[in-house]
Amino acid sequence: MQAVVLAGGYATRLWPVTRNRPKMLLPIGETTVIDRVLAELEADDRIEDVYVSTNERFAEDFLDHIEGTDFEKPTLSVEETVEEDEKFGVVGALAQLVDREGLAGDDLLVVAGDNLISFDVSEFLDTFAEKDAPTLAAYDVGSRERAKAYGLINVDGEHVVDFQEKPADPDSTLVSIACYAFPAADVRFEEYLADDNNPDEPGWFIEWLVDHSDVYAFTFDDAWFDIGTPESYLDAIGWALDGESVVADSATVENTEIGENVHVLPGAEIVDSTVEDSIVFADATVRDCELRNSIIDRETHVENLDLAGALIGAHTEITNGG
Repeated sequence: MQAVVLAGGYATRLWPVTRNRPKMLLPIGETTVIDRVLAELEADDRIEDVYVSTNERFAEDFLDHIEGTDFEKPTLSVEETVEEDEKFGVVGALAQLVDREGLAGDDLLVVAGDNLISFDVSEFLDTFAEKDAPTLAAYDVGSRERAKAYGLINVDGEHVVDFQEKPADPDSTLVSIACYAFPAADVRFEEYLADDNNPDEPGWFIEWLVDHSDVYAFTFDDAWFDIGTPESYLDAIGWALDGESVVADSATVENTEIGENVHVLPGAEIVDSTVEDSIVFADATVRDCELRNSIIDRETHVENLDLAGALIGAHTEITNGG
């Protein structure tokens, strides 16, 4: 079985923090978003190779990152885009990757690189092996309003009987989380695209596949974070830290109250401040500030400010002399 980790997005909702870095490389606790996925795939012997699918703009970032890890399976597979409006769509990119890497004839696991999931991928693959049919991971988001943003699933037991991508009026709260396993015979991206179907979101392909094949759901509880906004990123950090805080050894923290769910990266300096539920990136300086639910990017200087829900980009200086 082969695996594809989707890492081709430009994460515009997290700009300016992700303007010049892929969101999959953002830190979550002591690791990164994508490393949590790669570690699970590395550990499962059923996965032969892992293809990290990204764009030309971020290819070097991922290549440097992968080369700096101990993972042996990942290989970079690059789509020829450098801007958001050039994207092929996820299904289009998957079709190109299968052709480019010669994966036709292999079972295929596809998982989003910005998914923070609480289940073991090996358990998901156990269900796939048992069903020997397309299988997707499903999570109850608990809100019909929130369900509008995802692929909505209706099931009979584990069998998916209906799938609607981003419905305007959801009739349930069970959604697909962009983790899919396909037998080789159901890796049918080219067939789907040949009928002029929507190439953008994988949910459209799943909706089509439900009408052409038996599809099953692996439903899990606990936690799932789709890291696409500052709020969801901070929620994921809070879940990973579980009330604890992480301060890098090379960071400087003086006369400062560090509350729950705070991550301070190497070289950062925090003086005479209060910080909670926030992340302060490498070599940033925070002086005489109150930070709550905020993201302070690298090499940024903020001083004498009360910040709640702030998203401060790299190399920024904001001070209040009053």
